[in-house]
Amino acid sequence: MEELLTYISKQKKWAGGILGLSIRSADTGDIYLSHNGDIRLHPASNMKILTTVAALRILGPDYKFSTEIRLDGKLVGDVWEGDVYIVGKGDPTLQINDYQKFAAILYKYGIRTITGRIIGDDTWYDDIRLSEDLIWSDAQYYYGAEVSALTISPDEDYDTGSVKIIIQPSQLGEPPQYRLYPNTSYVTIENHAVTVAQAEEEELCITREHGGNHIYMKGNIGIDHDVRQEWMAVWRSTDYVVDTFVQTLKEMGITIKGKSKTGKAVPNNTMCICKHSSPKLAEILIPFMKLSNNGIGEILVKEMGRFVYGEGTWDAGLKVVKEQIQSYGVNMKTLQIKDGSGISHSNLLPANELSKLLYRIQSEKWFPLLLDTLPVAGEQNRMVGGTLRERMKGFSVKAKTGTIEGVSTLSGYINVKTEQRVIFSILLNNLIDEEIGKEIEDEIIAYIHAHDSAKV
Repeated sequence: MEELLTYISKQKKWAGGILGLSIRSADTGDIYLSHNGDIRLHPASNMKILTTVAALRILGPDYKFSTEIRLDGKLVGDVWEGDVYIVGKGDPTLQINDYQKFAAILYKYGIRTITGRIIGDDTWYDDIRLSEDLIWSDAQYYYGAEVSALTISPDEDYDTGSVKIIIQPSQLGEPPQYRLYPNTSYVTIENHAVTVAQAEEEELCITREHGGNHIYMKGNIGIDHDVRQEWMAVWRSTDYVVDTFVQTLKEMGITIKGKSKTGKAVPNNTMCICKHSSPKLAEILIPFMKLSNNGIGEILVKEMGRFVYGEGTWDAGLKVVKEQIQSYGVNMKTLQIKDGSGISHSNLLPANELSKLLYRIQSEKWFPLLLDTLPVAGEQNRMVGGTLRERMKGFSVKAKTGTIEGVSTLSGYINVKTEQRVIFSILLNNLIDEEIGKEIEDEIIAYIHAHDSAKV
């Protein structure tokens, strides 16, 4: 193993970076190698491992989120004289088809006109939408979207609070064509992009104004370029949900007289005409871990806070995460946990503590489920290979990736030549290029794979 460290240390391509490395036996927990293993480093999305462990312990694999449609008033003929509440309780899987079903239920109930308001109740969680360490420029992108108890996602990746922009080239010299999904007027696009004979993918730039929902599209797209999809976060995401629901109701043929509203708690003694349940947590954890979905991570934190302490806040939820991780003997005095997704540059943990956690959870009855949530190296199916589908092909690796600016991480399990499982945590920080970090990770995995456990 010393040869590996010597080789890596000589690679000038990542000079100035820091490597925290911990490799241990999955059978005994014995450490085969620790290099800076007790140095606190940024874990990026390896933090999702901790969030998943805590959620499986507290909420359980069968846990479901719920959403309710409640009525406050009375039905006179086909007119509902009063308000309609849509009550969110954190479900990150809601999509446009779910809101269409809610509208259909109101229609089937006999409602053709609503004299009152459509009210979005998102008070299951607090009204702090962005974690305190989120870089402001990240708030425009789907991975930095707002956290609300009432959500909508554009597809089954469950990127809550975001809209999908589908772009395709037009005629030479003309702006590319685009459409939004869901189709919403809540977001506007200013299109200054141009269709050209040839262009690289990065030549087309899409940004959103800070504190608003005006999106700018500029740059070039090649005329032969495939249809491109981009996901952008929506500002004031609960309002976006209510606006989408109102639009869906109108398309169903229901007239709304009152002005919609958000953030108001549903009164007592209202009538529930629909209670919608999400898929089980075990299913939600697949896109969370495989695709490294930040929004789900922060929702899980707030949900755990609500479940244990009755407070849907980051403070309460992170307290739960810390309590659960500490129960595995992890030294919490050397950890700093600031969110559930790992996007914060203030998260800190040592590789040895992360590999310790990966060792000790193996005795849990839900461990096979957690193992299945980890991206599988070289598997092309997105919901199997996830963020590792193009990496380490031919190696028996299940591991969580992590990338934020200057950071690349990889932690999980590998079966070596003897088919014995080995646990590893690779935390690379202070990188100029995160892709170089991935190259180093792949080289470390190749070395571990090529040696049996007695020689690692």
